[in-house]
Amino acid sequence: MKKILFLLTASAAIISCSKVKDGEYLITGTATGIENGKTIILQGLDPATRMPLALDTVKVENGKFEIKGKVTEPAFHTLILQGANGPIPFILETGEINIAIDKDSIHKSKISGTYSNDEYVKFQEDLNKTQKSLIDFQKKNTQKMQQAQQAQDTATINGLMKQYMTIQTEVQENSKKKYLAYAEGHPKSFISVLIVQGMAADPSADIKKTESLFNALDESLKNTTPGKEVKTKLGQAKMPAVGATAPAVGNAK
Repeated sequence: MKKILFLLTASAAIISCSKVKDGEYLITGTATGIENGKTIILQGLDPATRMPLALDTVKVENGKFEIKGKVTEPAFHTLILQGANGPIPFILETGEINIAIDKDSIHKSKISGTYSNDEYVKFQEDLNKTQKSLIDFQKKNTQKMQQAQQAQDTATINGLMKQYMTIQTEVQENSKKKYLAYAEGHPKSFISVLIVQGMAADPSADIKKTESLFNALDESLKNTTPGKEVKTKLGQAKMPAVGATAPAVGNAK
C-alpha cells in the first residue's frame, strides 16, 4: 500500500512540475558561445499566404533564451539566429521543447523534449543513413567532375552522371520504403500525417494505400491542417471525373 501511495505521489509531483498547460509551449534554449543581445526569431507560416511570418523575437542572455506562447496544433516552425548560416527547423507543439544551438554548425543544433520532435530527430537520422551513399559519391567525385568539365571530357562526365543517377534511384526507392514503414508504425506521430499528406499530393502514389494509412492515424492528427487536407484530397479522388457517365440508378424504362 505504501508503495502504491509513493508511486501516486511521485506521478502527481511530475505532473505538477510541468511549466506549461495544454495548448501552451515553452522553448528553452541554450546558445553557448553566442554573445548577449543576439536576436532569435521564432518563424512560422502565414495561414493565408503561406509566406514566412515572424511570431516572436527574443535576445540571447548569458547563453540562454526562452520563448513561451500558445499553440493550437503541431506544425513545423523555424528559429532564426541573427548572423547564422541557416534556420533551425523543429515542430512547435504543446509541451516543453529544448533547443541547443550549435553556433558553428547550425544544422547540428539539438532539438528534444516533446514526442514529435524526438521522433523527427530519430527519423531524420535514419533517413540520413539512407542518403549517405549519395552524399559520399558527391564528395568523392566533385573535383573529378569539375576537372572533366574543364577538359570537356564527355566520357568521364557521362560516366559519373550515370553512376550518380543509379545511386540516386536506389536512394529514392529506399527512402520511400522508410517513409511508408514509418507512417505504418507511428500512427500518433506528426511526421506520419506529413508523409500521408505528401502521398495524397502525389498522382503516382497508391490512393488505397494513402487512404489506409490516413484511416490508421490518431484522430488528433486527422484534425490537424495537414490531416484535413488529406481528407479533402481523398474525397476528391473518389469523385467521378468530369464528363464521366453517372452510374445507373434503378432500371431504365
